[in-house]
Amino acid sequence: MTKYFFVTGTDTDAGKTYCSAALLRGLVQSGVRCKALKPIASGVDAAGHNTDAKALAAVTGQTVSAVNPICFTLPTAPHLAAQAQGKSLSLAELDAVLAATKPDPACELTLVEGAGGWLLPLNAEEYLADWVIAKQWPVVLVVGVKLGCLNHSLLTVRELRRAGVPLLGYIANVLDPNMHYLAETLQDLQGRLQLPCLTTLPFAPQGPTDAQCVALAQTFLLNSRRFS
Repeated sequence: MTKYFFVTGTDTDAGKTYCSAALLRGLVQSGVRCKALKPIASGVDAAGHNTDAKALAAVTGQTVSAVNPICFTLPTAPHLAAQAQGKSLSLAELDAVLAATKPDPACELTLVEGAGGWLLPLNAEEYLADWVIAKQWPVVLVVGVKLGCLNHSLLTVRELRRAGVPLLGYIANVLDPNMHYLAETLQDLQGRLQLPCLTTLPFAPQGPTDAQCVALAQTFLLNSRRFS
């Protein structure tokens, strides 16, 4: 039976997909049979596909629609994009998406990537976080390392702990290589978050190396044993 893990971020542009794709690459290269699920996305390319979902599908070999079953055209908050298209979002719809996912006995692990930050609204009353809380999936936090990341990450971790979800660890994703006191900020993050740092991914527009992806996967697998 596949195990589920959820990836959230400190902000919309923290690099969830960049880090999720890196982790999946490392898992595949480590011989782990895995899949990706990005249940909600907004914004599409000329072919009508979400680019984040395409990046995940390229790693796992899934179809884009299998990775991303709910996709809205407008590149805005999903609940607003849904309203613009006369559609809705709810916890019940997410449960239906999960139930409709074709079972794969060979799949050992499914990485579920959120949209936006932790408290992404689905509608006037429900949040994507409510779904993860109900499932009790271990959470990986992607910290977009730039000015302001200490506040964003501390606020997110405080809310994650208040929600009572299992916390697997965080990935420090460097967004600004010229950030003042970068090394000090990374050290401060580790001391304040009191969570395992799975890796620090340096700024690399061309993407992380295979070695970096495998190292991330191995650290992830080591920490995931706490939730087996």
